[in-house]
Amino acid sequence: MNIEISDKELEEILARCNSTTPGPWKSYVEGRDHECGSDFIMTGTPEHRGNDIELSGALKIIDQDFIANAKQDIPRLINEIKRLRTLLQRT
Repeated sequence: MNIEISDKELEEILARCNSTTPGPWKSYVEGRDHECGSDFIMTGTPEHRGNDIELSGALKIIDQDFIANAKQDIPRLINEIKRLRTLLQRT
C-alpha cells in the first residue's frame, strides 16, 4: 500500500475543499456558543454570510467541530506540505 500523496492528489483534495460553500466555517453549539436554537455550522463572514449547515448523527458536536474546522485546516495543511516538499527539494 502506497501512503505517499502525489501532487495531483493534493490538488484534488484542495479543489474539493475550495468547491464547498465559501468560508470561513464556524461551529456553533447551543449552550456552548449561543443560548437558544440548534447546533449548526455558520458559513461565510457575518457581512457575507452563507447558508447554515445542520448535521445529525452520533458524536454530533465533535463531528460538527471537526467538519467546520476542516474548511480552514485542509488548505493550511496542503500549503504546509507543499512548503516542506519545496524545502526538501532544495537539499
